[in-house]
Amino acid sequence: MNNAVSALTTLQPNGAPSTDGEILTVMDVAHFLRVPKSTVYKLARVGELPASKIGKHWRFLRRDIHEWMHSRSHQG
Repeated sequence: MNNAVSALTTLQPNGAPSTDGEILTVMDVAHFLRVPKSTVYKLARVGELPASKIGKHWRFLRRDIHEWMHSRSHQG
C-alpha cells in the first residue's frame, strides 16, 4: 500500500486527479458494497477483501475494491 500516496496524486489524461487510489474506510466500503460493516471487517480479516491494517484501522483502495468486485462477478 506504499503506492497509495503516489496513486492519490496521479492525474488522468484530462488533468483531473484520479480517484483510483482513493483510500476508503470500513464504512465507505460497507456503503459501497451495501453490506454491514461486520461483513467488511470479516472479509478483510480473513484476507478475502484487499485491505491494509494501519494500527487498529482497516483501509482500502477504491481501485482494489473495484477490481475485487469485477473478479467476483466473473466467477461462477
